[in-house]
Amino acid sequence: MKTDKTRVKKIIGKASPLIILIAVMSLLHIFGVLTWNRDLAALEVGLINSLVVLALFLSYSMLNVCDLSTDGCYTLGIAVGGVFAAMGHPFLAILAALAAGAASGFVTAFLQTKMGVNSLLAGIIVNTGLYSINIVIMGKSTINVFKSNTLFTLTAKLLGDGEISEYCALIVSGAAVITVLTLLSYFLRTRLGLAIRATGDNPDMVRSSSINPAVTTIIGLCVSGSVTALSGCLFIQYAKSADINVGTGMVTMALASLLIGGVFIGEGGIFIRGVGAVLGAIIFRLIYAIAIALKIDTNLLKLVYSLIVVLAISTPYIKKQLPMLKRRMTYKKKGARQ
Repeated sequence: MKTDKTRVKKIIGKASPLIILIAVMSLLHIFGVLTWNRDLAALEVGLINSLVVLALFLSYSMLNVCDLSTDGCYTLGIAVGGVFAAMGHPFLAILAALAAGAASGFVTAFLQTKMGVNSLLAGIIVNTGLYSINIVIMGKSTINVFKSNTLFTLTAKLLGDGEISEYCALIVSGAAVITVLTLLSYFLRTRLGLAIRATGDNPDMVRSSSINPAVTTIIGLCVSGSVTALSGCLFIQYAKSADINVGTGMVTMALASLLIGGVFIGEGGIFIRGVGAVLGAIIFRLIYAIAIALKIDTNLLKLVYSLIVVLAISTPYIKKQLPMLKRRMTYKKKGARQ
């Protein structure tokens, strides 16, 4: 009985933040602050951004490398994908973005493994260089594909004029996330995937097992970069317009989403933890949508961004400290009675 009660308490404890979020959103809907269209948009963008979180899940959680080139790599996907989509090749845009992202990941990994550059510094260097590269690819500081067909418009045409066509963006982004999550979870269970995970846990052990950790690091960051660029490619086809600074803060968002997902789904296999990462991205975007719906000054939105990150990072620590605080309060009450 005690074991069952403990499990129920754990489930309620993990679900309590989500319950609070749902309650707040319900109240905002009742008072007309939020609408279904805003919720749907937040869900669609959250799914697209969750690909960046899955990329960080591979590089940060599995490979133990904090890749700070994420911002530039995301914009690289937008630039390359946008150029190909503007030429009328939305499907070829995906392949081009995947290749460009892999190239970005390769350069970052090469600097770390072959040039002896610190991983954080390597990410910063690549991110800085990508800013200029992205402007060159885009031709200017903005890019749009308003006059071109995209994956989303083609899907809408395929679905016809019915109500289901309104959910084409949700269908496309959801299919992309399911595909990437399935392939990533399968990849990390293969021999190469296990070697990448082992590299993140103990590179010395991997080296003693006749596996070159430099190779596994390069492959891991190439895959991570590809998924990040894919997210950017889907975003430009979804939004149809973007500027050079749209990727700023993506690594912060992804890290916060990863931690939020860990709060709800902290344990489990690769696939379950990946689902948690996707859930974290959606929750992050819903919180951001609430901030916009409350008409918070646009100049303060970055502050809201930072507060969400702080809450995401500090929540696991606070949860660990709660039992100790309860014991202290109990001890103080007993002392006061005596």
